[in-house]
Amino acid sequence: MLYLMDINPGLLIIVFAMVMGMIASGAVRSAYRRWSRVPNSRGMSGAQMARAILDGYGLAQVDVEMTPGTLSDHYDPRSSTLRLSRDVYGGSSVAAVGIAAHEAGHAVQHAMGYSPLKVRNSLVPLANLGSQLLFPLLIGGFLFRITNLIYIGAVIYFVALLFHLFTLPVEFNASARAVAWLEKAQGFPPDEMEGVRSVLKAASMTYVASALAALGQLVWLLMAGRRR
Repeated sequence: MLYLMDINPGLLIIVFAMVMGMIASGAVRSAYRRWSRVPNSRGMSGAQMARAILDGYGLAQVDVEMTPGTLSDHYDPRSSTLRLSRDVYGGSSVAAVGIAAHEAGHAVQHAMGYSPLKVRNSLVPLANLGSQLLFPLLIGGFLFRITNLIYIGAVIYFVALLFHLFTLPVEFNASARAVAWLEKAQGFPPDEMEGVRSVLKAASMTYVASALAALGQLVWLLMAGRRR
């Protein structure tokens, strides 16, 4: 019992997040496989759905392109380009239009100045810099027993945690937009909307797991610094 009390709580959070991440990743693959076999009743491809949504918001300047990989779909705000994986771009499955609508949601967020997206994007340079500096600081802190270096690493990692936290409302909002567009504007039937929600909900849990992992690593760093 005393041994369990000595375990860094951050480590427990990390382990929990890892398990949750594996479960969520499995759920995404399972939901995607199932609903990628079900054609949508409108007969629209993912690219056509994305284009329809973007044009509906007057975003003709946003290009829709195919990108390599599976589930590699994303919106690039730097070039105003929506990139869809091959199966989503040309596919007319329920999963394809759901994912395409979700990614189009990010383009709409960008155009409308959605606050959480603006904050997340502003954190990207700091998060990237932190990822480069974090391990040298930790190695120096633990190797030379310099506690302040560990705390500096924790401060840097806090920025990464903020990035993950602001990612959550961005992703949830994009999914909510996708569901509303497909259900209300496009009139997709309830059984197909079940598939859309299943795919997007499973994907959202991977972001929750990432945020929990970042929280756990921050707690682990702070507790490790106190024990130096």
